Amino acid sequence: MLKLKNVAVSLALCGAFAAHAEPVKVGVALDISGPFATIGAETRDGLNLAVERLGSKLGGQAAEFILQDFAGNPEQATQLVNRFLQRDKIDFFTGPVASNSALAVGPALFAAKVPFLSSNPGPSLFAGKQCSPYFFGVSYQNDTYDEAAGKVANEKGFKNMVLIAPNYPAGKDHIGGFKRLYKGTVKEEIYTKVGQIDYAAEIAQIRAAKPDAVFVFLPAAMGINFLKQYVGSGLKDIPLISPGFTADQDVIDAVGEPTLGMLNTAHWAHDLKVPANVEFVEAFRKKYNGRYPTVYAAQAYDVVMAMDAAVREVGGKVDNREAVVAALKKANFKSVRGEFKYGANNFPVQNYYLRVVDKDASGKLTNKLVGTVMEKHQDAYVGDCRQ
Repeated sequence: MLKLKNVAVSLALCGAFAAHAEPVKVGVALDISGPFATIGAETRDGLNLAVERLGSKLGGQAAEFILQDFAGNPEQATQLVNRFLQRDKIDFFTGPVASNSALAVGPALFAAKVPFLSSNPGPSLFAGKQCSPYFFGVSYQNDTYDEAAGKVANEKGFKNMVLIAPNYPAGKDHIGGFKRLYKGTVKEEIYTKVGQIDYAAEIAQIRAAKPDAVFVFLPAAMGINFLKQYVGSGLKDIPLISPGFTADQDVIDAVGEPTLGMLNTAHWAHDLKVPANVEFVEAFRKKYNGRYPTVYAAQAYDVVMAMDAAVREVGGKVDNREAVVAALKKANFKSVRGEFKYGANNFPVQNYYLRVVDKDASGKLTNKLVGTVMEKHQDAYVGDCRQ
C-alpha cells in the first residue's frame, strides 16, 4: 500500500520492482490533505490499483512513481513540480485535483516537455487558448459535465434555477458549462469560498429565491457539508442536480440517505457495461473491501494505463518526447469508458451519462446509470486551440 512521508516516496506496491538502470519516472502531486483530500485519496487508490496490476512497470519497463502531498496549495504544487523536474528528472506527471493547481504547474512542465496527464481537472484555458501538446486531459474538460446537467435540467422542465459553486477556475468553468445549454432562467449565481464548510447564508439565499431546482458543484468536503445542511434546513423538496463530483461515492458514503434520488451527470459509471470497466470495478472492490470506485479512481486508473500504452509504443525510449506525445495521442489502451479518443486539443471526445443515487441489491446507496445524455461530445474550447 502507498505510504506518504514528508518527502517524496516511491510507490512500491508489489514489493521492489525489477532492477533497471533507468526506470521510467512519474511525478505524482496529490491532495492527500487540504480541501480536496477525499478526492486525493480516491485518486491515489485508483493509481495504486493500476500500478499493482501492471507489476510496478510501464510498457514492460521498471517504473518509479514518486508521490508527494501538496495539501491543495498551488504554490506548493509549483515548488514540488520544480523539484520533480530538476532533481528527479521525471518522464511523466499527474495528480493535482483542482484546476488552480493544474494551471499553476502546467507552464513549467510544458517548457520542460514533460507530458502532463490530468487525472481530474480540465481547465478551459488548457482546452483552448493555452492548450499544449504536452497536456492530456485524460479525464474531461470542466464544462462538459455541466453541459450535460443543463440538458437534463431542460428535460426535467426546471424553468428557473439557482447555481452554486466555489470561487476558483473550475467553479467558474462548471457554472459556465451549465449556462451554455440550460434554457431556463438563472435566478441566482452564488460563488463560495474554496474549502467552505458553513453554508447557512447560501441556503438562506436559495430559500428566498424559491427556484424550481438548484445546480450545485461543490466537490469533496464542501459537497458533504452543503448536502447535509441543505437537507437539514428543510429544502429537500427543491431538487438538486449536479455534476457527478457532488454526488459521487465519497460524498454518498459520507452524507447517506439525503443523497437518495439525487441526479448527477458524469462521463463514467461503475455499472457501465464495458469489459475493461467490469474488470476494473471488480478488482477495485476486491482490493478496497467492497467499496465502489469513484470517478476519480476510475480516471486515475486510466491515466496509468495510458502511460503504459505509450511507453510500450515507444519501446521504453521515453527520452524521445515527441514520440511519447504521439504515442499518448493514439490513446491505444482499454479505457474503463470504452472507446477513447482525443480531440485536437488533447481532451476526450466521449459520452456523458445521467446517474441517480439509488440503492443496490444489498441496500447500499450508490449511483445507478440512467442513460446517455450526450454522445461523443467535444468541449466548447477546441476551436481556440492552436497547437
